[in-house]
Amino acid sequence: VQLQASGGGLVQAGDSLRLSCAASGGTFRRYTIAWFRQTPGKEREFVSSTRSGDTVYYADSVKGRFTLSRDNAKNSVYLQMNRLKPEDTGVYYCAVDTPPLTILSAHHYTKAYDYWGQGTQVTVSS
Repeated sequence: VQLQASGGGLVQAGDSLRLSCAASGGTFRRYTIAWFRQTPGKEREFVSSTRSGDTVYYADSVKGRFTLSRDNAKNSVYLQMNRLKPEDTGVYYCAVDTPPLTILSAHHYTKAYDYWGQGTQVTVSS
């Protein structure tokens, strides 16, 4: 499975961005998909994930501002980020967990995911 993330950029606080992640190879609809982010000197942190698309999980820091969606027909996942804050700055990574799937309670751990995209930089200026 290969993942290609895109959509990052430099924006001002309060602006919006939409990240995309396109997957190739495998059976996308069977995957748990997620977004993580990382800043220099810090561990990669969970942002959002979904297994079926019906239930989506968010980190408390982005809840109400970010929306994850998936399009199985396009083998893609999106992260709509609204009301961006400087603390949202970081490299954003998409990831997939392929069958056999990790238990759902572990979906916020990086070790749950088998494949990662290359990351896309998001910079939010104040």
